Amino acid sequence: MIELNYQNDFEHLDELIHTKWLEQIAVTEAKTIGEISYVFCSDEFLLSINQDYLNHDTFTDIITFDYCEEGLINGEIYISTDRVKENASSFGVSLTNELLRVMAHGLLHLCGYGDKSEAEAQLMRDKENEKIGMFHVKQ
Repeated sequence: MIELNYQNDFEHLDELIHTKWLEQIAVTEAKTIGEISYVFCSDEFLLSINQDYLNHDTFTDIITFDYCEEGLINGEIYISTDRVKENASSFGVSLTNELLRVMAHGLLHLCGYGDKSEAEAQLMRDKENEKIGMFHVKQ
C-alpha cells in the first residue's frame, strides 16, 4: 500500500495515477510493495527531521527511511515541496518532472539503489529518467 500525505498546503496529487505509477516502478524492479508513506512537507519540516534523525543541518529535497524486510519494500519518504519547486526552477525543468524525479528517487533507494559514488549516482539518474518516462507514457 502506498499512501500520499501532506504536511503543508501543496496541491494534492492524483492519488490513483501516482500510486499506480509507483507500483509499476516496483514491478519493473522485481520488488513487492508492503507499506510506503510519502509525506509532502515544507523545508522547515524536513530540516527538522534532517537535524533530529540524521544530524545534518542542511535543507534537502528528500529523506528516505528504509524499513524493508522479508522481500517487501517498506519505508517513509519525506519530500520538501519547497526544495522541489526551487530545484525545478534551478534545473530548468517542470515542477511535475522534478516532483516525479524525487518520488522515483525515494522508491529507487528502497529498491536498493544508492547514490554515494559517481557510478551509483549516474545509475540512479538513469533509473530516475527511465521511471519518469514510464509516467509520461501512461498519461
